[in-house]
Amino acid sequence: MTLSELTTGQTAVIKKVNGHGGFRKRIIEMGFIQGQQVEVLLAAPLQDPVKYRIMGYEVSLRRAEADMIEVDKLNASTPHPNKEEVGGRTATATPHQGISVALIGNPNCGKTSLFNFASGAHARVGNYSGVTVDATVATAHFEGHTLNMTDLPGTYSLSCYSPEELYVRKYLASQMPDVIINVIDSSNLERNLYLTTQLLDMDLRVVCALNMYDEFELRGDTVDIPTLERLLGVPMVPTSFRTGRGVPELLRAVVEVATDRNAVSHHIHIAYGHEIEDGIKHIQHYLRPNAALHARYSTRYLALKLLEGDTEMASLVHQALEDEAAIKAVRDAVDTASRRIQEEQEVDAETAIMDAKYGFIHGALAEAGFRAGTKTDTYRTTHIIDNILSNRYLGFPIFFLVLFLMFETTFVLGQYPMDWIEAAVAWLGQWVGSTLDEGPLRSMLVDGVIGGVGSVIVFLPQILILYCFISFMEDSGYMARAAFIMDRLMHGMGLHGKSFIPLIMGFGCNVPAVMATRTIESRRSRLITMMILPFMSCSARLPIYIMIVGTFFAAQWRSTVLLSLYAIGILVAVVVSNVFSRLVLRSDDTPFVMELPPYRWPTAKAIGRHTWEKGKEYLRKMGGIILVASIIVWALSYFGPARPGSNAWSMEAHVAQNMEQSWLGRFGQTISPVFSPQGFNWKLDVSILAGVGAKEIVASTMGVLYSGDDSFGDLGSLDDVEADADSSQMSRFEQLHQMMAADGVTPQTAYAYLIFVLLYFPCLATIVAIKNETSSWRWAITAAVYTTVVAWVVSAIVANI
Repeated sequence: MTLSELTTGQTAVIKKVNGHGGFRKRIIEMGFIQGQQVEVLLAAPLQDPVKYRIMGYEVSLRRAEADMIEVDKLNASTPHPNKEEVGGRTATATPHQGISVALIGNPNCGKTSLFNFASGAHARVGNYSGVTVDATVATAHFEGHTLNMTDLPGTYSLSCYSPEELYVRKYLASQMPDVIINVIDSSNLERNLYLTTQLLDMDLRVVCALNMYDEFELRGDTVDIPTLERLLGVPMVPTSFRTGRGVPELLRAVVEVATDRNAVSHHIHIAYGHEIEDGIKHIQHYLRPNAALHARYSTRYLALKLLEGDTEMASLVHQALEDEAAIKAVRDAVDTASRRIQEEQEVDAETAIMDAKYGFIHGALAEAGFRAGTKTDTYRTTHIIDNILSNRYLGFPIFFLVLFLMFETTFVLGQYPMDWIEAAVAWLGQWVGSTLDEGPLRSMLVDGVIGGVGSVIVFLPQILILYCFISFMEDSGYMARAAFIMDRLMHGMGLHGKSFIPLIMGFGCNVPAVMATRTIESRRSRLITMMILPFMSCSARLPIYIMIVGTFFAAQWRSTVLLSLYAIGILVAVVVSNVFSRLVLRSDDTPFVMELPPYRWPTAKAIGRHTWEKGKEYLRKMGGIILVASIIVWALSYFGPARPGSNAWSMEAHVAQNMEQSWLGRFGQTISPVFSPQGFNWKLDVSILAGVGAKEIVASTMGVLYSGDDSFGDLGSLDDVEADADSSQMSRFEQLHQMMAADGVTPQTAYAYLIFVLLYFPCLATIVAIKNETSSWRWAITAAVYTTVVAWVVSAIVANI
């Protein structure tokens, strides 16, 4: 709550003082600091202003000013905060007061590693830009203080050119965190400090983490940190988040800055030269009277943004001013200042401001005695590896060899633990079947729960192996090289090289991949990428692929068939993206500019943690949506619509004689004409429709339908096959092959089925993600409809040609 919400006689503890510049400075000087106790004494006759008691004296504030001060209401049981003397000024120690901390930095600077190390969270870490695509929140505890940490997307700037830049800037303005941790890659000080200067322009309280400082020292680089701190007015702490070096010192600095007890922290103004400074002052003259503006932004920062031609900020200023005369005055002031800068410096205002920033950074580093070392070259090993992996002739073969190796390992290595899990599931099914009497409960547990969930959970090892490979490629830096290698092909598809990163992420899960498109500056490329992402085979489809490929194809061909599915998905994506770029979304694309970080050997802990997180997510699905869907599918396949002779679709349920007479069987036969060109039977039709919610449900539905079916004559159900002495040694794939073959499914039909599953309707979560990212149901519905049409056409061609 805010101070203005308190009534006469109430007492509260100050939690946070919002605002910027002179307003915030004056309020703090009056004693309104974090942790201080304030009491409401009296409101004026017109209820504004209000008199408060703080630090032993009385002061009045307007309600608009009190509204900028966040407080926690003090109850009788709330202990009085402890006071201590710091530097001759009375401050308050509030060990249990939450401090909001935002982590900001360039992509690939180690920001998320700090977030994980300090908070114990498991946010995704990758050695390429665009991993963090949304704000991730966690809590850290340090020396009695609670730090509410928010990991923001990596960004090189706070301009309005890309979605992540706008996202970070809007977050800072709306949430106003107590302290910013600016994570800096020490090996690229000059470039990383550019973002720091923008944070200083915003008049925010900043602590810099000089990350990867071990590499900085190994290379022999040197800099006088105390001098650099003094010049920037920002505490700087050497850190290495891989080892935890400097993290306690960093968090201590955060607490000191948040409680105004840090001797280094003070606000500075970067000198931009007399012509720019004159323009800033002239524009500020028209902005300062507007309380709504300087409540959230420094007017100096707003003036700089207007001079830079920032359209988002100009729109915000115009909305806040409202009065046409005031808007015109600001616009004229900006035009006049821009013209004078152009005349004097012969460059536009934005370029002049950028040059001044880098001039300030260069000067500060020179005064701090920065010297680049020559002991080792961080990129030397990277260059050697790149000469091979990014080679003109070897790059593509190596990339596809890596993918083939990934799938071969998934099948071969994953088969052993899969057999163990399969044996356990089979034993459990037999034990339950022999323990319970025949009836609906036994059938539901054996055919529905164990048959449905068990048919999916056996593929957990393959899922873990796939994510282990993807994690290694991400953390090592190879994923960024994949984007570099594929840029020309992407451009030929009408896409941006950065589109390749979300597409590769789509092999894991389409939902975060859709969110990762925020890192693509071009709206056109962003939309096209989202439209073709469903063609990337997410891990949810992998159980279906392994089930069908293992059933109908010989062992020596399984990896090739599996790789062909991924290749077809990519090929269809190429064709569709060309159609979108040439006919639907026609505009110029943005240049390909992407950082290629040095290769780093991923730690076993990081890969293991990422792999296990995905494994837990998979298991949670087993106990949630897959379990519920399996029981529903079982019920629909166990009960029939009516007794013979009555209305076929009566709601009076009875136990079906076989699956074809069940609710599910009748429904499947009703829709079977739609899929007759593909040669699918009603069971395949039903499983496809079940997969609309989540693709894993396709595999669980197949497990239910082919574990409880008794319509195969002498062959019997899966339980019968397992119970049969001659068939007891048959593998799961062999059993399923006999059942499906008896049901008229051929290898060609099975491959067409795989193609349909590959290309059709993305899961509901992906549709919602597309809607959220585009802010339009139109694009989400378009993705759902057109992918299903493409799937139907391509699978029909495969089935018949």
